[in-house]
Amino acid sequence: MRYYKPIEIARELFISTSALRHYESWGVVPAPERSKHGYRLYTQVHLAYFRCLRSMFYGFGVGITCKVLRLIQSGDMNEAFWLVNEEQARLQHEKSVAEQTLDLLQNPDLPLVPNGKLKNRMTIGEAAALTGVQPSAIRHWEKEGLITPVRDPENGYRLFTPVHIRQILLIRTLRKTVYFLENMKEIVHAVEHQSLEKAKKVTLEALSSIHDRNRKQFYGVHLLVELCIEVGLIDPKEYQKNIWYDYYNKTEQDSPVSES
Repeated sequence: MRYYKPIEIARELFISTSALRHYESWGVVPAPERSKHGYRLYTQVHLAYFRCLRSMFYGFGVGITCKVLRLIQSGDMNEAFWLVNEEQARLQHEKSVAEQTLDLLQNPDLPLVPNGKLKNRMTIGEAAALTGVQPSAIRHWEKEGLITPVRDPENGYRLFTPVHIRQILLIRTLRKTVYFLENMKEIVHAVEHQSLEKAKKVTLEALSSIHDRNRKQFYGVHLLVELCIEVGLIDPKEYQKNIWYDYYNKTEQDSPVSES
């Protein structure tokens, strides 16, 4: 069996040997054996764990990655893969939100509310009814500085314009995803100041980041599969045999029986 020095793995992953010790202390890689002099004896299994760990960090974050690798150590591969699947579904949702946001920004002349009637000045109740958002939520967003409705000079009531309606619809869309929270104020304020190009630029940058994270997630999953093969949770030969057996078996069943 080949043993790896910590410096060998650290150099491959462009990290320090102290980082390897940190990961080990987190319990996300198996504790290595020690030489008679106390040196760590990392194996091919440890290398697979470290590779998987580092690659998954970029696509899934530290928390999810650590949960997944602890599940692999306990042999619960199914739960680990479903956890990964859940994160990929969440990223798919973020992509949908980004595309909806971009659609709202790229089509400023389209009716904002298909079955509603826009007016130049609307009360908070009318704005809530048009957008399907609770008045309390609109007040909260105002308090957070996301929207700034004008006030009626006579009674001080909030008055909302079509621009505010677009902002409320954007916030309603953006708040569905954690990723967009950091960009929300910039996008919404850009709309308020009629800077649609700036808002579109921020949204496109966010969408580009989502695409990048998607690629990183798939690479992380690739190394997760390699880790499962290395630790014996997946037998690639058995998988291939079953896949081709099922394929040919189905093909034969679907083929019409020839009459002799």
